[in-house]
Amino acid sequence: MMAIDYRNTNTLWASVLVETLAQLGLRQAIVSPGSRCTPLTVALTNYREIDVLSILDERSAAFFALGIAKRSGWPSLLVCTSGTAAANYYPAVIEAHESQVPLLLLTADRPPELRDCASGQTIDQQKLFGHFPNYYGEMATPMANMAMLRYLRQTISHAWRRTLLPAAGPVHLNCPFRDPLAPIEDGSTADITLDASFFAHLSIPRLPMLATWEPGAAVSEDVSTWIRHQRQQSQGLIIVGPTHSSNPENYCLSIARLALGLGWPVLADGLSPLRNYHHHLNPHLVTTYDAILRHPPWATNLIPDQVIQIGPLPTSKVLRQWLQHLKAQRWIIHGRGHDRNLDPLHGATTALPWSLATLAAYLAGVPPAPSSPYLRQWQHLEIHTARRRDEALAVWDDQQGLFEGKLTWLLPQTLPEETPVMIANSMPVRDVEWFWPANNRHLHPYVNRGANGIDGTLSTALGLAHCHRPSLLLTGDLALLHDTNGLLSQAHLQGHLTVLVVNNRGGGIFEMLPIAQFNPPFEAYFATPQQVNWQHLCRAYGVTYEQVTDWPTLTERLSQLPTAGVRLLEVVTDRKLNAQQRHQLLNSLADPVHIPKMNLP
Repeated sequence: MMAIDYRNTNTLWASVLVETLAQLGLRQAIVSPGSRCTPLTVALTNYREIDVLSILDERSAAFFALGIAKRSGWPSLLVCTSGTAAANYYPAVIEAHESQVPLLLLTADRPPELRDCASGQTIDQQKLFGHFPNYYGEMATPMANMAMLRYLRQTISHAWRRTLLPAAGPVHLNCPFRDPLAPIEDGSTADITLDASFFAHLSIPRLPMLATWEPGAAVSEDVSTWIRHQRQQSQGLIIVGPTHSSNPENYCLSIARLALGLGWPVLADGLSPLRNYHHHLNPHLVTTYDAILRHPPWATNLIPDQVIQIGPLPTSKVLRQWLQHLKAQRWIIHGRGHDRNLDPLHGATTALPWSLATLAAYLAGVPPAPSSPYLRQWQHLEIHTARRRDEALAVWDDQQGLFEGKLTWLLPQTLPEETPVMIANSMPVRDVEWFWPANNRHLHPYVNRGANGIDGTLSTALGLAHCHRPSLLLTGDLALLHDTNGLLSQAHLQGHLTVLVVNNRGGGIFEMLPIAQFNPPFEAYFATPQQVNWQHLCRAYGVTYEQVTDWPTLTERLSQLPTAGVRLLEVVTDRKLNAQQRHQLLNSLADPVHIPKMNLP
């Protein structure tokens, strides 16, 4: 539906801009209130096919948009006024760049003649976000003539494409406007008439954020040669890092083809779809590698000759340290946008310019490789270590204290199938790595793992849940407090979000670091304990609150999620006790004393 507004030059310009975006596929826009962005706001609100939300805090707005784009793989639009408003987008821009999420930012600005002259609410917005955007452009000041409208159409189309290609990420356009900002009719557009032909041929095909397997795809000779060479390696290892796929089932099937075709075990990060689609990779999936590699005998016996790394490295520090001391060749496959260096270990690595789809297509007709002693050793250790983990956590009762690791272990056994789960950084993401068991519930994990920060955690989760199925946020208290302004957005949420906050009154991750042995300054400057009353905070924002004190109640609350609104469940834990229990459990799981010997031919 065309919605061209001819009342004045600004309304014409802004409505052509919005019509162009709508033709390209824009369906979600987040606007923060302000005067200088009035033409853009009016144009968006006049377009019924675009869902436009008004979110007061620009930082929360940006992460809300990030959550929507992260889920859909399609760009979200952000609009704000001039001045420091745009600066609040910066953390989300960095995260979008690092995790390759498409965002389009339109920052309103004063025209050139009102800059550098002490005009109000004016700062230098040129390239405000540095090198983080895929593309930056300074738009021309609006003009009501066909040549400039064609320029506008082409520039917006180019910016949209740059949010997706060659790799997804943020794009920033700075948009100056002169008065009148309001839609006051002034006759300045009397000579302009546009019809549908002006916007013809703008649409571009949807692009998946990660390539998936396609039967019959052509495979070059160099790929075939490389695969044949890898099939000759009996001690090979596949490592799958955190990722979100728009088609997780196909993603898992592609990796399964690679694992079965090579006969190699697969070490899958807790943030990978693989742990939630276990039946697609059985029996090659290994989830307890962090515990296994803590023991020198296993770490030595399991040294591979070749390693294939898919995406970024997993979270596990133990795994990274083990890989750092290996001499094995590591091949990195990253799919689209593989121009980035994904090896923080600076090892013997080669980035392959092939997609996972290409490799899976070749292996579609290849019989599974025979099982090797190396593969069977990994499988043996996984079976017994996972069993010990499950037995230990199953009998962990309330008298031992609410253990954060058990909470993470319970989620994939309790949540409804297909639930989106946003996981906060710091301690929750590591507990997922250690304790999230393989399952077949098709849960969808999300995380802001690009920059690994706690910025905007709640707002991202609200964006994920908006116009989607009931969702869960697993977060610590500090990450949630860092984004309490996100609760201002909950009035706009169409759907439901359950916030499960682990309140250990401080930064639990720091208890796992050497600095925890030095107090002072540890408690005041690292743990930073907070005394917020969560019930009072929820009441202020109109959020449903409940403190959960035992495992049966928690299981009951999570087994069926509400369909609307925001609910906060508080679980109070002992930060120092949990750190001790976590350390003891992880070091006991794969202790060779408790693992039966394996007879290898």
